[in-house]
Amino acid sequence: MEDSSGECYMGENYIDLYELQTRLKAGIEGIFPDKVWVKAEISAMKARPAGHCYLELSQSSDDGLTAKAQAVIWSSKFRLLSPFFKSVTGSDLAEGMNVLVRVSVNFSQLYGLSLVIDDIDPDFTIGEKEQLKRQTVRRLEEEGLMDLQKELGLPVLPYRLAVISAPDAAGYRDFTRHLCGNDYGFVFCPELFPAVMQGASAPASIIDALDRIAASGVAYDLVLIMRGGGAKLDLACYDDYGLAAAIARFPVPVYTAIGHDQDFHVADMVACRHVKTPTALADELVGCYMDEDARLLSFGSRLKLAFLNKINVMESNIRLLETRIRTADPRSILERGYVLALDSRGVPFKRAADRRGGEKISLMFADGKVNCEVTEVLVGRP
Repeated sequence: MEDSSGECYMGENYIDLYELQTRLKAGIEGIFPDKVWVKAEISAMKARPAGHCYLELSQSSDDGLTAKAQAVIWSSKFRLLSPFFKSVTGSDLAEGMNVLVRVSVNFSQLYGLSLVIDDIDPDFTIGEKEQLKRQTVRRLEEEGLMDLQKELGLPVLPYRLAVISAPDAAGYRDFTRHLCGNDYGFVFCPELFPAVMQGASAPASIIDALDRIAASGVAYDLVLIMRGGGAKLDLACYDDYGLAAAIARFPVPVYTAIGHDQDFHVADMVACRHVKTPTALADELVGCYMDEDARLLSFGSRLKLAFLNKINVMESNIRLLETRIRTADPRSILERGYVLALDSRGVPFKRAADRRGGEKISLMFADGKVNCEVTEVLVGRP
């Protein structure tokens, strides 16, 4: 008998599918009789109502997908592993994550090869992200991008603010309420540029928002990138090289407010300035106006003080002048017992030799005047 490929087989020279699968099962499970730790990416994940979690694990290279396998975490294990993973990483297991899992290699005659996961190392997932973060920082340093934003001049009073955030984010609402409802009545002009602020799509979305700001034609004083707290792996997108490079090269000062107090991302490193939370960012901006207000009040106080000092000096000079005038006033001289002699025209004279007999003169005293006639002029005699 000849099969479709042209090859012949006779009698019992074949095996059925079950036998083939059974031999494969024995061979494959024989190669891995014990549990083994496997590094892979979660390319698909589905938690069933019964509690089991089915995953597709994969591995890729620059040339594309190189390996793929089906995996399962039975409900009895998933109930323990899922919260444990989240308690350490701050994030749920999700597609796109690189994980280190302990598996039993299982081959079923009916379903084929599968990996049964009974343990997971959350530190590996965090550690890999940290390693990628360090590589990104080194690349930015080598390209001279780490300090570009720090070299930009900062506005004294930032008024026009381009805000990149998710419009429904609690952090954005807190920022707006804190900024625009400040107790001092300072006025700001924030404009929202919506973007995805977490996950794998966040870097491209934020870069797109930066492009829209640059193309708007508005001379913004600052660009503010903000997101409230979140899981560590949710915020790992802010360690993305493309996003960090876009921030570093942006021609307007960029402020970041991402995550919690303990969070510090590559985006924060390259930004002109970073603060811990959106609310703290609002405080920072209000503080700029408070500082300038205090400076102007101080300047006004110094100007007022200088003006008062000038007035005091002028008043002192006036008093001195008044004293001199009073001292030089003939009436003051007469009050001290002196007499002012006036000729017939009322002009004061100081020399007796200028007078002639029969001339009419007047003698002025403090309390009045005496009219006289010169009867004799005695010169050089006391």
